[in-house]
Amino acid sequence: MPATDYGRDALDFIEGLESQTSASAAMDALEVAFGRFGFETIIVTGLPNPDQKFSQMVMAKRWPTEWFKLYTDNNYDRVDPVVRLCRRSVNPFEWGEAPYDAERELGAAEVMNRAKEFRMSRGFIVPIHGLTGFTAAVSLGGVDLDLNVRSKPALHLMAMYGFDRIRRLLDPVPGPPVRLTAREREVVAWASQGKSAWEIGEILHITQRTVEEHLTNAARKLGASNRTHAVAIAIRSNIINP
Repeated sequence: MPATDYGRDALDFIEGLESQTSASAAMDALEVAFGRFGFETIIVTGLPNPDQKFSQMVMAKRWPTEWFKLYTDNNYDRVDPVVRLCRRSVNPFEWGEAPYDAERELGAAEVMNRAKEFRMSRGFIVPIHGLTGFTAAVSLGGVDLDLNVRSKPALHLMAMYGFDRIRRLLDPVPGPPVRLTAREREVVAWASQGKSAWEIGEILHITQRTVEEHLTNAARKLGASNRTHAVAIAIRSNIINP
């Protein structure tokens, strides 16, 4: 059986998602795409400040109704160890990697245990930190998941693009066209193929530091929060071709 081409699947998903014209349709596409990895639940949400309610921050979701009510009625976001780590991490992680003391943090243990009742025993979350300090996430849950070193980068890219597409559909504010230099387009294009800064430097015969500077400049111009987000926006804007 041939190995799954996660990168190709991710790029096909991105290309198809741009044709969706509503947040609901985009979520349908996310549900199908992430379902191939075994995920059964999806939530795209901002993370609330102390004076905000979690329910006010949710952009789109495919959660069991009873679980969403339980989560919001009990303010589980205040004790959820996954949310806590999400605020501090710039990298995606599995829910099980979020640390907590089950004996001392009874609220954290409760939210993790109750989630299992709704077929959310495992999960993967992609933190999104905006340049203005806004923190959001795409969180995926399920039971039997295809999570490995090759699938995770694809899920990361898909989640970042999915978030960006839903955000734009909910608040369609056109911005000025983004202009990247030829070299910035080159390094972003190679980054979209999964190449590291060192590998891109070797290909283009420039230093790793120079590559990183080009990636940083490109991300800033694109309004991206990180390299993966920059790649997603560049593909969506037809700045690079997948």
